[in-house]
Amino acid sequence: MPSPSSQIKKRSITISGHRTSITLEDIFWKTLKDIAGAQGVSLATLIEDIDERRDSNLSSALRTFAMIETLRMGMK
Repeated sequence: MPSPSSQIKKRSITISGHRTSITLEDIFWKTLKDIAGAQGVSLATLIEDIDERRDSNLSSALRTFAMIETLRMGMK
């Protein structure tokens, strides 16, 4: 049985005025929410910013961003 953090959730979000669905594991959703809170922005704003700078599919870009930020914050 998968751990709760590895369960996948699909969520709908509006990015640049367009609705889209994003599928990520719970741990990434939680991490992105935490990062957004630390930056003082909404989750939607954070995702929109990542979407504007990505060069891979959105789910991959979000996972990569979450991992990089987690490592960066942990290395302070």
